[in-house]
Amino acid sequence: MTFNAIVTADRLVDFLEPVSALVDECKLHLGVDGLRIAAVDPANVAMVEATLDAGGFESYESDGGVIGLNLNAFEDVLALADSGDLVHLELDEQVRKLDIRFGSVDYTQALINPQSVRQEPDLPSIDWLATAVATGKQLDQAVTAADLVDDHIQLVSDGPERALATDADGDTDDVQVEYDRDDLVSASPGDGRVSSMFSLDYVSSIVGTMDADAEVTVRLANEMPAELSWAHSEGQASATVLISPRIAGGE
Repeated sequence: MTFNAIVTADRLVDFLEPVSALVDECKLHLGVDGLRIAAVDPANVAMVEATLDAGGFESYESDGGVIGLNLNAFEDVLALADSGDLVHLELDEQVRKLDIRFGSVDYTQALINPQSVRQEPDLPSIDWLATAVATGKQLDQAVTAADLVDDHIQLVSDGPERALATDADGDTDDVQVEYDRDDLVSASPGDGRVSSMFSLDYVSSIVGTMDADAEVTVRLANEMPAELSWAHSEGQASATVLISPRIAGGE
């Protein structure tokens, strides 16, 4: 298995963050055309698929394969780099290690047996009833407001005037954040009210990995998982996250 690549640190971090928001380790697919990760969190609440195309690298060489990666350790190393640093990645398959080089740092990370990493999920097919494209800044405002009063957040689409809205009801206070169709990048509210309730921790963790100007597609169906997807790194990378709704009467 051959893998040798050079990429800027910020681009690599942006690719990994939606995954590390949910899991500590993953299978990293070293595809001929780029990197891909699919993972589900230990509680089976959220799943993520992230890609970084070969075109997003300064140079990229791989003949395919899968490695197991400790994300916490990898990101700790990348935290030493400046955002524009060029990170050199080279796989030594014989000793099952990944060499990570940038600036004056040369770090060799031991890899995990991919067979020991949790099985990858298949993203389900859902008949979406409403779709809205919001910015990362708008979603951050919504989850920040919800956090003032509750640990759950209801995602709602209810016609053009509430093409995308969030409701949070605490013991004494409540808060709504509402965007009409004109406030958003685009929206297809659908017919009637569409809503599901989610753990705020999960939604907030994922939204926290988005750039403020990211254009995020939010897809909803009644009492079904919500899908949040966005592109980054000048269109060379993408992330798709599905978050399961809160179980009635659960935490």
